[in-house]
Amino acid sequence: MAATRTVIEIPSALTVREFSGLLGVTPIDVIKELMKSGIMANINQQIDFDTMSIVAEELGFEATSSYADMIEEEQNLELLPEWKQVLAQERESDLVPRPPAVTILGHVDHGKTSLLDVIRRTRVAAKEAGGITQHIGAYQAKHEGQVITFLDTPGHAAFTAMRARGAQATDIAVLVVAADDGIMPQTREAIDHARAAHVPIIVALNKIDLPNANIPKVLQQLNEVGLVPDEWGGDTLVIQVSAKEELGIDDLLEAILLTAEELNPRANPNAEPTGVVIESRMQRGRGATATLLVQNGTLELGDTLLIGLYFGRIKAMYNFLGKRIKKAGPSTPVVVSGLNGVPEAGDLFDVVENEKEGRKLVAEYETEMALKQRATGPSLEDFFRDMQGNDNKVLRLIIKADVQGSVEPIVSSLQRLQHEEVDIDIMRAAPGSVTESDVMLASASGAIILAFNTSTDPAAERAANSDAVEIKNYQIIYKMFEDVEKAITGMLDPIYEMKLIGRAEVRAVFRIRGAGNIAGCFMRTGRTVRNATARLIRGGRLMTESTISSLKHLQEDVKEVRQGFEFGVNLKNWNNYKEDDIIEFFVEERIR
Repeated sequence: MAATRTVIEIPSALTVREFSGLLGVTPIDVIKELMKSGIMANINQQIDFDTMSIVAEELGFEATSSYADMIEEEQNLELLPEWKQVLAQERESDLVPRPPAVTILGHVDHGKTSLLDVIRRTRVAAKEAGGITQHIGAYQAKHEGQVITFLDTPGHAAFTAMRARGAQATDIAVLVVAADDGIMPQTREAIDHARAAHVPIIVALNKIDLPNANIPKVLQQLNEVGLVPDEWGGDTLVIQVSAKEELGIDDLLEAILLTAEELNPRANPNAEPTGVVIESRMQRGRGATATLLVQNGTLELGDTLLIGLYFGRIKAMYNFLGKRIKKAGPSTPVVVSGLNGVPEAGDLFDVVENEKEGRKLVAEYETEMALKQRATGPSLEDFFRDMQGNDNKVLRLIIKADVQGSVEPIVSSLQRLQHEEVDIDIMRAAPGSVTESDVMLASASGAIILAFNTSTDPAAERAANSDAVEIKNYQIIYKMFEDVEKAITGMLDPIYEMKLIGRAEVRAVFRIRGAGNIAGCFMRTGRTVRNATARLIRGGRLMTESTISSLKHLQEDVKEVRQGFEFGVNLKNWNNYKEDDIIEFFVEERIR
């Protein structure tokens, strides 16, 4: 009879170290199994669900996807964006499919704008409105009859700024990588931001038409950063494109729709409309305008919006082609006018009954904010306080150092500090100064920045002060490790032990009406207190362990009895005292 396999739930991606810990095996065991499958991976490299399933099976486990549990956990920990939490409460029967929202990220000059321009020019039915009349920061394209919403943001900085406000609007991130340059610093930053947002990544390998394009090299680089290409057996779709020659565009759109099919993005068009601000500006003749992405419900002309500190009735509403419309359903980008001010990108919008209610809610919000002190982000010193009561204990760090030669030993040393109760999640580790991008990632993810022998950009300092992000600077590397170890120790669940504080001898037994037997004792060593735990020992044998129900000296109730004094004691649920019994008193003492 075959042995029953242990069923284990795993997420879509883990590092080799994390996966081995989940299985309860050594990382070497996992690496060996990966090598058998032709996959060369180091201990910090991410592997996808399919690969983990194969390895788990070889090691005697049966892997199942924990996607549903992950969503439930994120809701419990409030890791999901606010609008998705609202959506999760909708009735299943009210939800209908909606277009996926896609953001394109990547390194400067790798062709993000060119790729967007090609999709816009070739896939947008411009004839519907006589041509695209304006750029509104978002638009929709069609492929095989299906609609895709593209968010034309300035890049991962805006992407993360939105997520930091709890307004994540993206379902899928398309990472543009140039075939001649490969992985660059901003590429790595974009990957960090997309991973922190828990959105799937599709790689658009651009500029394949160039004579110096080196596709195998870029695929290897992607593999090294944990984006294992699908043609290598991984789960990252890598689509070869050329924005200049308009090659591979259909394949890219097909990959987006395929990924969206797995995600199954849905919304309730009949719910109260909610969504997010993509961008906003003051426009001559229109006043304050905002580009909104409707995420749930249906926004209508004449609705009264409440966005942060601003409100107003929608006087005009335009689609991405500049055409006036009266309604906008889920995943639809629109420009609205009628607000009394310019909201910030990433602000969530709601619909209220009228402008009077909007004015009242803004006033209440301003009063509340005035009474509150500025929120502070996590720090090493107060991490334990913030993590109490939270079973999922993760210390998120961003590491910056003077040179790459310093980064690697810092990361390896910090990872060795991990404890079974506390995970260290290194969101980013790179050489160079602390940048504004580092601060934005820390703000959005609740991370702490550790900087070794490096400086902080002025813009990063301003952002850190504004977003209450802690940047810890070190010149001595061991001091960094000590501080992190202290933080981890503080985050561990406390351990208590019973400490012997006193020993007494029973010299007489008294019968008290209504109270039963009382042990008349002499405190031989130490002391006892009213809330102590007592163990009664007779002839070297433990007879009972209980708590004290009464403690008296002479006829008075006391809280403490010290060595050399006589006293009377009664233990809960015990009435059989005998002379020469020994009673030991213990208190619970925290040792960590």
